[in-house]
Amino acid sequence: MRYLGNKESICDEIINLILEKTSYLKSKIFFDAFCGTGTIANALKDKYDLILNDNMLLAVVFSVGRIFKGHCSFSKLTFNPIEYFNSNKNTKVGFFSKNYAPQLSGRMYFSDFNAGRIDFLRETIEEWKKTNEISCQEYCYLLACLLESVSKVSNVAGVYGAYLKTWDPRAIKEINFIEVNGDISKNEPKLIHAFNKNIHDVIVEVDCDILYLDPPYTKNKYSVQYHLLETLIRNDNPPLKGITGTRDLSFVSDAWSSKYKVDVEFEYVVAKTKARHIVLSYSSDGIMTKEYITNVLRRYGKPETLTIKEIPYKKYRNHKTFSEDKHFEYIFYIEKKDEKDVEYYCPLNYMGGKTNVIEFIKPELYGKTKFVDLMGGGFNVGINAFNYQTIIYNDINFIVKDLLLMFKQVDTVTILRKIETIIKKYGLEKRNAETYFKLRNDYNTIYRKKGNYAIYLYTLILYGFQQQIRFNSHYEFNNPVGESSFNDSVREKIVSFSRKLKEKNVSFYSKDFSEIDDLIDENCLVYVDPPYLITLGSYNDGKRGFNGWNLKEEKRLYDFLDSIKVRNCKIVISNILEYKGKTNDLLIDWIRRNNASLKEIVIRGRREALITYET
Repeated sequence: MRYLGNKESICDEIINLILEKTSYLKSKIFFDAFCGTGTIANALKDKYDLILNDNMLLAVVFSVGRIFKGHCSFSKLTFNPIEYFNSNKNTKVGFFSKNYAPQLSGRMYFSDFNAGRIDFLRETIEEWKKTNEISCQEYCYLLACLLESVSKVSNVAGVYGAYLKTWDPRAIKEINFIEVNGDISKNEPKLIHAFNKNIHDVIVEVDCDILYLDPPYTKNKYSVQYHLLETLIRNDNPPLKGITGTRDLSFVSDAWSSKYKVDVEFEYVVAKTKARHIVLSYSSDGIMTKEYITNVLRRYGKPETLTIKEIPYKKYRNHKTFSEDKHFEYIFYIEKKDEKDVEYYCPLNYMGGKTNVIEFIKPELYGKTKFVDLMGGGFNVGINAFNYQTIIYNDINFIVKDLLLMFKQVDTVTILRKIETIIKKYGLEKRNAETYFKLRNDYNTIYRKKGNYAIYLYTLILYGFQQQIRFNSHYEFNNPVGESSFNDSVREKIVSFSRKLKEKNVSFYSKDFSEIDDLIDENCLVYVDPPYLITLGSYNDGKRGFNGWNLKEEKRLYDFLDSIKVRNCKIVISNILEYKGKTNDLLIDWIRRNNASLKEIVIRGRREALITYET
């Protein structure tokens, strides 16, 4: 059957990679999440147990029929249905005759005779199923044969978005009922389950060892391109609309064919699958970039296992095709990490954000049910707090809190689209001072006074110097233009961080740390990441709208920690003890007095201290 994106021509490349990476597995359950015409699942049916899914029912039925070719005896029917169908020329005036042939509808998808034959064939197969004369597998096999047969006489250019206005020679030939292509397996294949759902809705529940993803690449929606075949398989006689006779397709998700939606969907599927091994087929002409895909796979997979194969490939093109460059098919493979080993990073480049030491901090974040990020900053530690029922974020900087709330509360696709809109409106580019200062001026004079100011500020930050978050004493943004931009790395951080933040039960506060006192009890792990007293930066000098940090504030912090430790909470502190000949004597004394444990971490020559106190 002619089907966009089928993998017949590169099947061997995909199968060889899958076998190379997974042949050692004892349990081999293969989940083909976008099964299409079943090319890959069919090639593996003798080696792995199978689970199929596609949001197009025609694809699921065709794949099941193809896989079970040679294992359909039709013992209850007592005759060969292929021979029976080809031994007569019976027709019926049914749905296809009335809606897809010229005499009764004016539409020229099929000749009147072939449409009548299709109605007869479809009704007969359905009747056999209703009277239990054929099994489910035999039913799918005959429908797969019908799809194969229909594709040989369709008056279309390849897909069914529209019919041709003149008859193609093959469309006026009489339809023959032909067998579906496919190798016959040695033993009866084991099909665990076949879903007909959007992958988002099933990925969490499917137990599998290998996940194979072959999603749509471009804006071409399969539901539109194959609406007629979907109607043939569903056999539900739906209301049709328009010249082309399209059915309602709202039940089919278009996320994988939509810019930014596909980014969110892909990240979700990779994050949520139970599969240890992930294989993805994609295209250099796809909506997602190779860089974005790689960033997602590296976040959830073991980087050393990442494999990318690049195959030159000719493809179908139309007016929605993105690029005129040479076309490649990509095959990605990665082995997933354990969930506890995945690290998330805030898309804010917040000074002191702990991205370099998260792996050392995470092992200390256990033993309690409520996590309190006392001076949360960019929230890189809080977002990685694992298995906490409740998380409390606090930071005196209410602007940073509002930026995080945006990622928590606003739909991620909406955020991405709004960023793109602002970039286009102002013509933002790396090092383009003129457009950058125009947005900065508009932010300071207009947008910062509005309720949705955070998205304008965030876009401004992306194009600022080192993406720093800097304000004057009136909270006006004053960072100069930089060499950064909105790129694949930033987009992946927005998507992964926002999803994880939305899933967590986080309450946000912007108070002095001492005012969080009433939220702390014996169930709490309190993480403390104060400004470093002996490496004080200008962003905490007290001249930028927020209280500064000095010896007095440092002492006040340790007095506060002394007051809460009696509640049997756990306290974890990030800081440094020595820097360029200076020592933090207050901290050293607090560690000694409380018999706290000390772990020193050396990062790029700088010694970070991780202090843990628990009773």
